[in-house]
Amino acid sequence: MAGAKDRRHAGLPRAYVILVTVIMGLCGLLTVLEPRFLTGENLINILRQSSIIGVVALGMTCVILVRGIDLSVGSTLALSSLIAASAVQAGVPWIGGWFLALAVGAICGGISGGVVAWLGVPPFIVTLGMMGTARGAALLYTGGAPISGFPASFRVLGTGWIAAIPVPIVVFLCVYAVLHILLEHSLWGEQIRSIGSNPVAAWGTGMNVPLYTTSVFALSGMLSALAGLVLLGRLDAAQPTAGAGYEFGAIAAVVLGGTQFSGGKGTLLGTVMGVLIMGIVSNGINILNINPFYEQVVRGMVIALALIAYGRLGGSPAGNSPY
Repeated sequence: MAGAKDRRHAGLPRAYVILVTVIMGLCGLLTVLEPRFLTGENLINILRQSSIIGVVALGMTCVILVRGIDLSVGSTLALSSLIAASAVQAGVPWIGGWFLALAVGAICGGISGGVVAWLGVPPFIVTLGMMGTARGAALLYTGGAPISGFPASFRVLGTGWIAAIPVPIVVFLCVYAVLHILLEHSLWGEQIRSIGSNPVAAWGTGMNVPLYTTSVFALSGMLSALAGLVLLGRLDAAQPTAGAGYEFGAIAAVVLGGTQFSGGKGTLLGTVMGVLIMGIVSNGINILNINPFYEQVVRGMVIALALIAYGRLGGSPAGNSPY
């Protein structure tokens, strides 16, 4: 057990040093270019803005650890938040709306995971199909119109504060803490990494690979729904187009954080650093009044450069699917 843990974290201290250096370098550069960057208000804003995609990226990390990918996170976010929003407006208590959103997200993810795990369809194809299905369902559900106007209790995940910390940041930190315990200190996490590292061996040991794989995709869907509740709270609106492109932002953060598509190797802390880097870049583009379309260019370059860099550092950035 200890040997396996050492192998899966091999080289991570150096990767962390590189990521921290990049974060500090970006902060230093942006501070020189725009002194407003290094203010408490702006730093809190970066963390708050990053928390939504961060929650999605943490779920994506778990999926990629089992050699999967989930392209449906943005569509799942939209569909789950719309269903919860309509339920609350119909009289369902706010806590019931939250649970309904999480259930819808888990069901969407679970369906994708089940098809991947039990039918052997590649996760890229399955989640691409779910992306279109969930987005289409979200548009049909409201006829393309947003739903707005909610009680403050239902919006607290996006607008609330705990002491001087916005609730979205607290949600992000809590998700990180729970997943860290699950991945690093539970049988579930050990099995997930085993499946990603060597799926054939995992089957050989009698592990229920389909069940564990499905659980990971269901978790990703549920966290997408949670991110949707945070976004809904901030905007006071549930939109059928919400979350568009989130899958690419999440993948960029995960890859930048060092999690490898070959499975089994990667950490949540690396993903958090990747999320922060993407958040700093986005914030920098905004405060420097640079055309926001450049953010998409930067994300694409980040994914490509990260794959190349980690490949040269000795990790295979891609691998064959076990499904």
